[in-house]
Order: sequence, then C-alpha cells, then structure tokens
Amino acid sequence: MPKMKTRKCIAKRVKRTATGKYMISKPGRRHLMSSKNSKRKRHMRQDGLLPAAHAQRLKKALPYG
Repeated sequence: MPKMKTRKCIAKRVKRTATGKYMISKPGRRHLMSSKNSKRKRHMRQDGLLPAAHAQRLKKALPYG
C-alpha cells in the first residue's frame, strides 16, 4: 500500500498539540488593523483551538501528525 499524502495547505496553517488538539492562528490580523479596537486585537494575538467538529476532518488530511 502506498504512503498517504499530507495536505500541505493545512499542515502550514495548523499545529497539533501533545494532547491531539489542533491550534490555529485567529483570522483577521493581516490588514485594516487601525479600525479594530485594542481588546479585539489583543484576543487575536493568542492562538485558538480548532473546534472538535473540524478536527475529525483534519485527521484524514494530516495522516502523520
């Protein structure tokens, strides 16, 4: 049986934690930052956890972790 291929587009955006959850960077930080308030920008700095509903699909896309 051949090796399974990793989806590189997902591998560059997602990091897997030791417990098996997936960390993502929060969206909305690229441009137009002057119109966003400080609290909103501060919360976007922290990494977010991907919901469990999406994690099932990611396991197929990232077969080797």
